[in-house]
Amino acid sequence: MEVALKKMGNSTAVVIPPPVLKALGIGAGQHLTLDTTADGKIVLTPKRKYVLADMIAQCDLKAPRPSDLALWDFARPVGGEVL
Repeated sequence: MEVALKKMGNSTAVVIPPPVLKALGIGAGQHLTLDTTADGKIVLTPKRKYVLADMIAQCDLKAPRPSDLALWDFARPVGGEVL
C-alpha cells in the first residue's frame, strides 16, 4: 500500500488508511511513541496508561533493599523537609 507525505503547518504527516489502523488496533486521537530503527524503519508503539496497582503488583515486596538506600536512614535534613 502506497501513502504520500503531506505538509501540515510546520510538520509533515502521513495518512494511515483505515484497514491499516484496524489491523494495528489504533485509531485517531490515540497517543503513540514514534521511534526509528538503525535500518530506517519506523516503529509506532501505543502509549501505555500506567495504573499504580498494576505497577505495585509487579514489585517483589520481599526483595532486599538496595545497599545505597541505607544511607538515607542516617541522613539529616538539609532543607525544608517535613519530618
